[in-house]
Amino acid sequence: MDEQLDTLLERERLELASLRQRAAAFGIDELLLSVLMFIILWDTITGAETIEETIAVTNSFLLEFMAIKIVYHTFFTMQYGASLGKIVMKIRVVELATLSNPGFLSAFNRSVFRVVSELVFYLGFVWAMLDPYRRGWHDRTARTLVINA
Repeated sequence: MDEQLDTLLERERLELASLRQRAAAFGIDELLLSVLMFIILWDTITGAETIEETIAVTNSFLLEFMAIKIVYHTFFTMQYGASLGKIVMKIRVVELATLSNPGFLSAFNRSVFRVVSELVFYLGFVWAMLDPYRRGWHDRTARTLVINA
């Protein structure tokens, strides 16, 4: 355990967001982004004649989908300290150094490593389940923490 982090949490009376809150926020964000992508691709998807063509269409837009995720998470984390899912779940992301909303570089770093965690079989999220402070790879690299709002 990290004594400095323990002291910081106690001194500032911060409470870590639960894994359940974080998982629910993740689900909300994924649902919102998937619906957005579905709307964007509606014409292309409806033009597909077989399920294989539909799968090929969605797979061909994987990079665009990852880019949308990075932009979404960077903007909302930097601007509000929380994605829409986190806002609904009443949790937020803070930079450890300032205990405020992450700046652009930190939010961008967090968003990129969040996508990397997803690409590597969600191992970065499994890491968060094992970390005493519930930090995934994206939290560790961006030096952030997810707390109750």
